[in-house]
Amino acid sequence: MKSRAIFLDRDGVLNHPVVREGKSYPPARVEDLKIYGGLREPLQRLKDRGFALIVVTNQPDVARGTTPKSTVEGINAAIAREIPAIDKFFVCFHDNGDGCDCRKPRPGMLLAGAAEFNVDLARSYMIGDRRGDVEAGIAAGSRTIFVDRGYREAAPTNYDHKVLTTHEALEIIESENEHEKS
Repeated sequence: MKSRAIFLDRDGVLNHPVVREGKSYPPARVEDLKIYGGLREPLQRLKDRGFALIVVTNQPDVARGTTPKSTVEGINAAIAREIPAIDKFFVCFHDNGDGCDCRKPRPGMLLAGAAEFNVDLARSYMIGDRRGDVEAGIAAGSRTIFVDRGYREAAPTNYDHKVLTTHEALEIIESENEHEKS
């Protein structure tokens, strides 16, 4: 039987993004990383209930030459230390014009995670704070939860749930998981 997964965007979902002029950016250095509080326990509970926890993140600043790959990997490692329930990080280092399959809104990272962890995408979730995250989840055939951080950019209009915090998203998944069991 196939497992279930929670695909999580990184910046804005697991950690505070840097917001400049209403737009979201990743932290520039590992020292700038601020992980949202209260995520470790609910993520561990969901993992204990059989969910694979897979981070899927676009990091185009590597291709643009403004952030070293080692910084992205250092931030991922710091998050993994704080939230050890995470199974894997999938990172797209490409820029918009590179035409890759992995850059969200394309579903490549979700499809790769689903293949590696034998995941039933229809019974899985994508949690993201930007339109591309939600569109990738829809394209992969998963349920979607939009964490609305109020950025000054086009927000998704189609999603299964809209919340204001990652914690609320995890509560929805826990609730739906309990409902499916009964």
